[in-house]
Amino acid sequence: MTPGSTGGRALVIGVAGGTGSGKSTVATAMADAAPGKVLVLPQDVYYRRASDPYFEGRSVINWDEPGAFDTPFLVEQLDALAAGAAIDRPLYDFEASDRLPKTLRLGPAPVVVVEGILVLHEPDLRRRLDLKVFIDAPPDERFIRRLERDVNERGRSAQSVIDQYRSTVKSMHDLYVEPTKQHADLIIPEGGKNRVAIKVLVNHVRAAIQELT
Repeated sequence: MTPGSTGGRALVIGVAGGTGSGKSTVATAMADAAPGKVLVLPQDVYYRRASDPYFEGRSVINWDEPGAFDTPFLVEQLDALAAGAAIDRPLYDFEASDRLPKTLRLGPAPVVVVEGILVLHEPDLRRRLDLKVFIDAPPDERFIRRLERDVNERGRSAQSVIDQYRSTVKSMHDLYVEPTKQHADLIIPEGGKNRVAIKVLVNHVRAAIQELT
């Protein structure tokens, strides 16, 4: 049965891993394999605003710590989707570090994929995941991919990305992201380049959709 139409619950898959590891690549592969049946929910659109009271008094904001995300709001919207309801998903302006006034209306789907660096870190979020995936990739490759993304897509200077990586990104990865590998049901090495592992995951999603619809 299709979530939202007959009361069925969606299959929820969490995809975690370090910055630039290939999480989006893997999530997109699942979505492309079943158009209209797989909804991708990026964790980074649930960043707090830079003006959020949580950051008050800080001269520099650490965007790679767990508290930088509004996880309760993410969990609330994930629960709604999993139960078959539509949501108004936030849109985030990464250059301004703020949410946009408009939102993105998303209807339910048989499969919901939540992807982000700390998806497997938060217990409340982790408990809602039917399948937990960790994307592993070499540190140098992850850094290069983050550098390219932040410069080309988020209006950052190369030096600011390098400075942030040195000051918080690497240390937060070691402290919070890497340890979540222990929670994974499936670890995909070599990031988004591992076509064999991605194919296995895609086939699992297709089989699940057949059971759910």
